[in-house]
Amino acid sequence: MSKDDKSKRQEWNISTRITQLGRNPFDHFGFINTPIYRGSTVLFPNVEKLESLDQPYTYGTKGTPTTRALEQAWSEISGAYDTVLVPSGLAAVDLALLTATRAGAHILVTDSVYQPTRSFCDTILKKFGVIVEYYDPLMGKSISDLIRADTTAILVESPGSQSMEIQDVPAISNAAHAHDICIILDNTWATPLFFPPHQRGADLAIEAGTKYLSGHSDILIGLISANEKWSKRLRSTFNSFAIGASPDDASLALRGLRTMALRLRAQEKAGVQLAQWFKQQGEVAQVLHPALSDHPGHDLWRRDFLGSSGVFSVIFNPIEKKSLDAFIDSLQLFGIGFSWGGFESLVLPFDCKSYRTATQWQCTGPAVRFSIGLEDIDDLIEDLRNGFKRLSV
Repeated sequence: MSKDDKSKRQEWNISTRITQLGRNPFDHFGFINTPIYRGSTVLFPNVEKLESLDQPYTYGTKGTPTTRALEQAWSEISGAYDTVLVPSGLAAVDLALLTATRAGAHILVTDSVYQPTRSFCDTILKKFGVIVEYYDPLMGKSISDLIRADTTAILVESPGSQSMEIQDVPAISNAAHAHDICIILDNTWATPLFFPPHQRGADLAIEAGTKYLSGHSDILIGLISANEKWSKRLRSTFNSFAIGASPDDASLALRGLRTMALRLRAQEKAGVQLAQWFKQQGEVAQVLHPALSDHPGHDLWRRDFLGSSGVFSVIFNPIEKKSLDAFIDSLQLFGIGFSWGGFESLVLPFDCKSYRTATQWQCTGPAVRFSIGLEDIDDLIEDLRNGFKRLSV
């Protein structure tokens, strides 16, 4: 554990590393898990230390040993130089954008972006004169055609959290870095376990730890990891806002980290099985899952990703809304709600038409996103079969 240096840990499989990172038992009297340190005031032994701020912790808003344990663990998992913790995934997106742009600048944002991110761009950023331009998520290196002299950042999200487009992140990163532009990646769907963000070209990588890192749908937490070039700017913005995650939530996230690889693999397997099952149903027009060979972005997924999570979307054949509502309402093992990545399966109807601007959302019927949890696959399929009976009533 703490006796092994970083180079040794790099030789271990990720499943082993996540059991060891973010904890040094002999710094805490041998207790295996990092204790929860709560507090605002941190004392200094003398005036010299106070004036120089020459100690690891100076005030509660700058972090505690608990939050720092998760930051260090996540940095190593992500291949980052530093990580900051904030109270939610959306807060992570907002802080990353504020780090990478300035008043009057131009940014490029994928048209498939998480809708609350779009709201932040269209309200808060525009209020400060930031010019937000949405682009087709299927653009790769041709995004160079949209780059302007005042472009400061490009936001990518792969796959889109509802429409599931896979972006060519390395190609977009290369185009951006040729102009010294920051690449911000929302990596929540894949996590660093299935998509190493900084290795693929991200400068700032966002994770809604609320989802797969937590695994239990009982905390809100966001993480932003940065490469060395952007780490000081990120930390400075973070310190200015003082919106750190609570030590209690960081402790629960550290607990979730220990089983994250196991849960992701189980949910990946179940997600692919269910996506294939949906394809066989006559009521289904299309299944949007990057790991399926007929997905438009499957080749990019195979090239860049190390796995797939349990989140995918299903396009139904044209039906009345009341029929779809009856299908969803009848499900016993799929909760109706936002988010994903917990132990429980979720279902969420959606429609991208109302907010897409750079592209058109075209589908033959209603769309539903599924997040597959840890239930038995046979029980989930039986629940869905019963739901399809209600669909045809």
